[in-house]
Amino acid sequence: MLKFDNETTRLLDIVYQGADVTRRRQVSFDALRPKADETIVDIGCGNGLLTLELARAVGLGGKAIGVDPSSDMLGPAKERCKGFDCVEILIGTANDLPVETGTVDKAVSVQVFEYLDDIPGAIAEVQRVLKPGGNLVIGDIHLDSLVWFSDDKDRMNRMIESWDHHFTQRDVPAILPSIMRDIGFVVEDVTPITTCDYTLKPDGLATMMMQLMARYADNNNHVPPEEAAGWLTEQKALAAEGRFFFALTHFVVSARKK
Repeated sequence: MLKFDNETTRLLDIVYQGADVTRRRQVSFDALRPKADETIVDIGCGNGLLTLELARAVGLGGKAIGVDPSSDMLGPAKERCKGFDCVEILIGTANDLPVETGTVDKAVSVQVFEYLDDIPGAIAEVQRVLKPGGNLVIGDIHLDSLVWFSDDKDRMNRMIESWDHHFTQRDVPAILPSIMRDIGFVVEDVTPITTCDYTLKPDGLATMMMQLMARYADNNNHVPPEEAAGWLTEQKALAAEGRFFFALTHFVVSARKK
């Protein structure tokens, strides 16, 4: 898995406020339909951007609970949400939420479940904290949807194979609906959001993934350092030549507790 150190956290903070990731977050927000006075838990809240948006939506009579296992992420989240008394930022995991049973109206998670070793256990944990009829929205990437151009396809494949080591499940959106139904949820919708970049936007998803993938492959000795650097250089050169192309689909799964 990735370590969210200070440098990674800073990079994520820039891109997470860019158009690509903001759009994905907005689709999850819209699917959740937050209302005044509700209690909502943001599972894997990261730097708190969605938690803050939920806090505005539920108001002083509600509660937005951000949960994340990374202390490096919780610091920025607390700072971002410090002006809202309705926010709680807590350390915890998707499989062990620091929330009392049956106290939450809605739960949301954006790009977290692909890192979990026990997805059914996490869904069961959300079911525990939700009230009857409570809503669950999970957004995650299906990694098989990745389309990424390179003149050196073998090297591109090696970089992707390296990146595959940083998560535990590459097809979360495909397996979530059946897991949810087995645990007692009614699946109401699955919404695809495709990010396509052909110019290499400075605040885009592709820019973030390029930096993280090159660093991850190098740090974990998956490829020689010069190969990771060469791949990164090639992608920047393709962008300068007008030949860059990247596409990836994120899916938002909406469900309701019976």
